[in-house]
This record gives sequence, C-alpha cells and structure tokens, in this order.
Amino acid sequence: MKQFLLGVATTVLVVAIGAALLVASVGSGVAPAGTPPSPAPSGVRVEAPDDLAADETWLGRVRLSSEDVVSADGGLVDVTADGEGVRFGPDGLRARRLAVEATLPFDTVAAQVGDGVRLYAVSGGRAGVERTATLLGRDVTVRATGTVRADRGQLLIEPETVELGGPSFLDAAVSAAARALVTIRQDVPGMPDGLTLREVDVDAAGFGVRLDGADVTIGR
Repeated sequence: MKQFLLGVATTVLVVAIGAALLVASVGSGVAPAGTPPSPAPSGVRVEAPDDLAADETWLGRVRLSSEDVVSADGGLVDVTADGEGVRFGPDGLRARRLAVEATLPFDTVAAQVGDGVRLYAVSGGRAGVERTATLLGRDVTVRATGTVRADRGQLLIEPETVELGGPSFLDAAVSAAARALVTIRQDVPGMPDGLTLREVDVDAAGFGVRLDGADVTIGR
C-alpha cells in the first residue's frame, strides 16, 4: 500500500509539474488520529503552505485508485485513497489528511491468522470462521458466526455462535477455548502509520474497510 501511494503520487507529480496552473487551482484540508476533521468542500481552495521547500511539490486534493494493491503483508482490491494537503519531496509523501477505502479479501486475513483458518460471508453482514484445532486431545472443526467491527484501529470478529464438530460433552468442556480460537483481531495490512481503521462491513468479496488519519507520512 505504501509503495502504491508513492508510485501513483509520483505519476501525479509528473502530471502536476506539466500542468502547474491547473494543480494550483485545487484545494484541501486536515488533522490527527482521534477524529480527523471533515475534508474541505469540493471546489474550495486552501492556500499552499508558505514553508514549502524548493524540492517539494504541494497538491491540494488528490485521488488515487487501483483495482489491486499487493504488499508483502497481503493484498487489497478496489482501493481508493483521497489525500488533501499533500507534500511530495525527496523523503516521500506527507498528507495533512488521507482517507482510504478498500476491500480486504477473506484470504488475506486468513493468511494473516494462519493455522488453516477459513473466513467467509454469512447473512446479516456477519462473517463465518472455520478452523481445525486439537481440544482435549481430539481434532475438531470449530465453526462460528460472528459480528464484524472496527475496534481500536483493528478488524475484530466476535463470535455469536460456536459449533464444534465433535461429541456433545466436548462443547460444554471447551466452549471458552473454542470461542477464543474463532475470535479474530487483525490489522489491515500494508497501511502506513497514522491511518486508523474506522469502519468495516462484510460482503461476498471480503471486508470493506475505511481508514483515515492526519499528518500521514510515507517514507521512500
């Protein structure tokens, strides 16, 4: 994700240099991790900072998009990043405000969790979790249906129902352990520091995630 933002920003920068008058007419705005301020209304111009270095370029408002973004941590699809007050220079990119929307595929999260976990969509905007585990000396398949939400900047799946593919006595004896196995908490992969996960929903393709933050820096 970081390299995607830098790479596309470089392309935008080349275009910006070739059309400086057009870029200068674009506006912007931003602030930190608690609750970033709302973006400036479309068409409203915000003046460029007066401390811009000779080797920096400032872009008022930028939208970057890609069908696929792959990092060492995993892949995202249908990614859109909106930046405001973006500085681009030798050290990388810094945005006064950055918001990202993307789909985080089930396979990406499952690979982060490991241990053969399978994730899938179920009705009511919930997620299904399935994994095999050894409980009380028995190999059992644990299946759960849970709610999905953003919690402290992470994606959290909390089980509502848990089923064990084993004898009934096993359900009562290891219910707490089984519940822990299908409680999933993960970061959104490849995101730069300063972005916080705000919202999550579930569809057939994976988890729809929305992140934002202020004073986001992406070094080269």
